[in-house]
Amino acid sequence: MSDAETMERNLRSARLISYLQQDPHNEALRAEAVSAAIGDHLYETAEELLNGTSSPPLLNLKGVLALRQGRYEDAVGIFGRLREIGDDPALRFNLAWANAMLGDFASANALLDEEAIAVTPHAAVLKIESLHHLDLHDEGLETGALLAERYPDNVVLMGALATLAMDADNLALAGKYAAQSGDNPEGLAARGMLMLDSEDAGDALQLFEHALAQRPSNPRATIGKGLALLASGRNGDAAQSLERGAELFEDHLGSWIAAGWAHFIAGDRAKARDCFDRAKSIDDSFAESHGALAVLDMLDGNIEHAQQGAKVALRLDRASLGGALAQSMLLEQSGKINAAEKVRQLALSAPIGPEGKTIADALARFARGRR
Repeated sequence: MSDAETMERNLRSARLISYLQQDPHNEALRAEAVSAAIGDHLYETAEELLNGTSSPPLLNLKGVLALRQGRYEDAVGIFGRLREIGDDPALRFNLAWANAMLGDFASANALLDEEAIAVTPHAAVLKIESLHHLDLHDEGLETGALLAERYPDNVVLMGALATLAMDADNLALAGKYAAQSGDNPEGLAARGMLMLDSEDAGDALQLFEHALAQRPSNPRATIGKGLALLASGRNGDAAQSLERGAELFEDHLGSWIAAGWAHFIAGDRAKARDCFDRAKSIDDSFAESHGALAVLDMLDGNIEHAQQGAKVALRLDRASLGGALAQSMLLEQSGKINAAEKVRQLALSAPIGPEGKTIADALARFARGRR
């Protein structure tokens, strides 16, 4: 918005407020003035205008103001009270939005029925994101196909669908949606990940950088950037980016494991251990944490801990990459070279990270970059 447009809107807010001062009991005028103040980001002014009001239209504006200010728990309470008075699709969308911002995607999904989705294109995006967070991939793709037909020019929706399709391992569909997502950061990240699969790391890195220029806190683009850097042989930068992506994902176990292996490849075992420990603290039953730590224990000469860690990892998951690699090293130490090589090859072909990359993939790309 230009400075002239901003000034014009602020003047409109001031004009409405001056009218309200002359007619303070006019609730329709008050609602118009509050809406204008919220639209102009004059939140303190909007709060003052809403003091002492309780009619449903003004209560709804209180909820909208709470959303704009990031007071999502207040918004849930306000919209919840309004639903007891009278329900409507727009109200359900606002309540769904507030719940989603609090991480309650089950409640958000339940509220986003056909009527609520029709209120605004934003509701379609929120529906897909809610189903994705709930790991309802099949339902999300089925619903998404219908929404994509309804909103073919909604690049945010296409980016959300591309991300969902990738996590559902439908790469062809992910590519289709990503191609329709324009400059949407999620779509760019999905396109970058697909380029990595075709081993086009340079172009992929440009897409990740473009996505991050728009949204620096995009976890998938940050992880993708790390993988692209790793493929280019920039191991230290790659490890930092992967760890940053894991921090943004917060509790995504695979991201922490991928970050740990990246630090391992870069030669920083201390940071690798920190990442593996973080994954273990999130979920002690995750095999890869135990296996990866067993590898580090083996390299540190702590054979007893390595044996125990590898045993736990392989008990939890026979396909554990870290467990197999640790077992390989233990077998090699005991002289069983042939058996050790078989286990190592199994380990190097097992998937790690949020996109199913492997240590073998990373090392192969690193070697190509070195040459």
